[in-house]
Amino acid sequence: MAVYGYARVSTTDQDVTLQEVALRAAGCEVIRSEKRSGTSTEGRTELQTLMEFARKGDTIVVTRIDRLARSIADLASLVRDMEAKGVTLRATEQPIDTSTAAGRCFLQMLGVFAEFETNLRRERQMEGIAKAKAAGVYAGKGRPASISTERVRELRDRGLGPSAIAKELRISRMSVHRALNLKEA
Repeated sequence: MAVYGYARVSTTDQDVTLQEVALRAAGCEVIRSEKRSGTSTEGRTELQTLMEFARKGDTIVVTRIDRLARSIADLASLVRDMEAKGVTLRATEQPIDTSTAAGRCFLQMLGVFAEFETNLRRERQMEGIAKAKAAGVYAGKGRPASISTERVRELRDRGLGPSAIAKELRISRMSVHRALNLKEA
């Protein structure tokens, strides 16, 4: 009966250290950590490894259930897989313990709120984009160009080829081609 920890943050500039400390304090013998979005279980190799490795009687511990999943469907699927294997899920910051009826109930309620929070965030993002588009400040085509197309064109007109232009401006040849195509299009 082993106790395993799972820590996750969404972006590479975030840190899992606080989660790992809490998981060690909760008695986790092995901790799997990753920096991946929680909106899907796809591509989360550390979670998949943990799910494959856990055996009957083992416990998987997270600090909060949103570290495990952000949708009811993913959460339900993970919990179902754990229950089928005889693995218990616990959270250090929430009263979740799937070995008890109350813990399973609370898990389902928190899962609903985690998905609700994700949907609210998505709605706010879409509202912000719509507002920015209405104000004419959102082009939807990424960041502004950092290469002067005029300078690229000037160098081309002086007889330099794409490789020489790229070397002169310290940019890639592809950037030269894009800049020329943008200006001529």
